[in-house]
Amino acid sequence: MVNATHTRFVASDRSYYSIIKKEAHNIAVAAGFESKRIAEMDIVIAEMTSNLYKYANDGELLIGHFTGQEEYIEIICIDNGPGIGETSRMLADGFSTTNTLGHGLGSIKRLSDNFDIYSQKGWGTIVLSRIYKVAPKKKDSKGITLNAVVIAKPGETVSGDGCYLKSSGNVLKFIVADGLGHGREANVAVNEAVTSFKVCPYDSPCEIIRYLHEDVRKTRGLVATIGVIDIEKGLIRIAGVGNISAKLIGPVLSKSHLAYNGIIGHNIPNTMNDQLLSFSEYNQLILCSDGMRSRWDLSKTIGISRCDPSIQAAAIYKDFGRQTDDMSAVIIKIPKQ
Repeated sequence: MVNATHTRFVASDRSYYSIIKKEAHNIAVAAGFESKRIAEMDIVIAEMTSNLYKYANDGELLIGHFTGQEEYIEIICIDNGPGIGETSRMLADGFSTTNTLGHGLGSIKRLSDNFDIYSQKGWGTIVLSRIYKVAPKKKDSKGITLNAVVIAKPGETVSGDGCYLKSSGNVLKFIVADGLGHGREANVAVNEAVTSFKVCPYDSPCEIIRYLHEDVRKTRGLVATIGVIDIEKGLIRIAGVGNISAKLIGPVLSKSHLAYNGIIGHNIPNTMNDQLLSFSEYNQLILCSDGMRSRWDLSKTIGISRCDPSIQAAAIYKDFGRQTDDMSAVIIKIPKQ
């Protein structure tokens, strides 16, 4: 089922910490993680919540269980604290700004299979930890990656936002979708669209949209942006219907993609054309549902493009999440040609 990628846990009060640890522990147990891995995850969460208590304001943890070629639990800690000036010093085991033992960030990094951090004075800090079920293989840095932070509207058990990536040889296809409204019926619409997307034979985003349009007529409907990436040719075709915002970003240039008006499953334009772009000018594509404020922008978080894409997605959520709808930020990294 296509659903939220992460569960949000508010950590603004110390009384919540044991609940967060227990919920994450249960996720790992249900997924069949070894006891050693679970114990390490418990320590990571304990260190994160301890730091929130000591230094931060309005903290929260996003916890997600991911399966695929590799299975892992991703923990993202977000705060609106004072920020860290020297993250490299803070990553050393035993360093502390308060003259305590100070294993904090150093322990989190050591116990994580993947670790990253972004912090800015006066803005706050985002810490990322991934703990794999099995030790991860060395990744091919040239490959295209999709990282997402999808959060259900507070109070809902499922998300009406979703994303999916499929590959066939040198061609990768992705969809980022938002079912109308939120809750169960919006989730059904997105899942019907992704089910149709999985079997759709077309390579044109516009033709894929038309194919989905027929299959989701009985649902509430949705908006979506679809892309087809040809790795060998270094090209991306993209088209969308509705208010999924999309920006292609490169070292020098950035470009916003304009979607067509309409609702997939109800009314789409008779005439639509794919937009064709080259990888040579762009190295990542960022897509957001309208759960993020329309003027989302990463320009104030200087240097964040060098961070893990999940941190970038979390930064958009931190600064621009409305908290009145399902929220999604999807980062697609495009390799240099």
